Amino acid sequence: MLAQIRSIGAYVPENAVTNDQLAETVDTSDEWIRSHTGIGKRHIATDDQAASDLAVRAVNIAMERAGMSPEELDLIILATASGDYPGFPSTACIVQEAIGAVNAGALDISAGCTGFVYGLEMARGMIVSGCSKNILVAGVEVLTHITNWKDRDTCVLFGDGAGAAVVTSGEDGGSGILDSILRAEGSGAPYLIRKAGGSRQPYTGKDDAYQDLFIQMDGQKVYKFAVRVNTDLVGMFFQRHNLTIDDIAYIVPHQANVRIIQAAAKRLGIPMEKFYLNIEEYANTSAASIPLALNEMSEKGILKRGDLILTLGFGAGLTYGGNLIRW
Repeated sequence: MLAQIRSIGAYVPENAVTNDQLAETVDTSDEWIRSHTGIGKRHIATDDQAASDLAVRAVNIAMERAGMSPEELDLIILATASGDYPGFPSTACIVQEAIGAVNAGALDISAGCTGFVYGLEMARGMIVSGCSKNILVAGVEVLTHITNWKDRDTCVLFGDGAGAAVVTSGEDGGSGILDSILRAEGSGAPYLIRKAGGSRQPYTGKDDAYQDLFIQMDGQKVYKFAVRVNTDLVGMFFQRHNLTIDDIAYIVPHQANVRIIQAAAKRLGIPMEKFYLNIEEYANTSAASIPLALNEMSEKGILKRGDLILTLGFGAGLTYGGNLIRW
């Protein structure tokens, strides 16, 4: 038995802020942002939009394309670092109620930008083991609500969005999630972090603690980590399955920074044309970036049934991982 991606859907907020617009309030420029990150604009949720609001829009599209009713879902796995609430209730439960998935369990996973990759492998394990037949895997972020807009090193990087995939059981020999590699390096936890608001550092309401509610990042250390693990992941998949780049239709990486992908591609000797990038339009949407890319590729007709694709995720934790998928 295989776990197949039956359908995919995505949603981004209508409001898009260009680099030039951002430069009106932050000491930066379109040239600097593009040259350092590849980002041209980012979609930003309204003040009253939470992660679940975006997720429901993406989920409904995926469910309609799958031709399924919410009652058929056995489980909802939602990856996010910017959920509706800190800790509980899970954003997955808010989505479960909103779509009427009355027979489904629901849980959030926190694996940073690698969350969707982790979620797909969790779904694969549940389906292959026979525990579930129909699982919804979503990645959603409203990172702009937890971004310090006075910190130009981070505020230029992030955007909001949601993507969702319906994963169902299928026959061996067909399309499906063939393999996954999941890894973590917890020693890098301080490099990408929201310090306040948890049990380690509860928010006290004091002015000196307020800034710790926002995303903080050591850009250089995260960059070096990301280049290394992207390179390592591709090598591991190729070795495990006796593959070359000619066997892969596309590599779909987490859309964090175009320089990371360029550096990894150079180390691997892989042409950039093999990597699907849409960071210019959406910026870094963390757990939503890979499903947003897959949805865009599907809608454009870039993905063909039977194509072999490789997803690569890396982010807070620090976590990294990938999925080998027969589309």
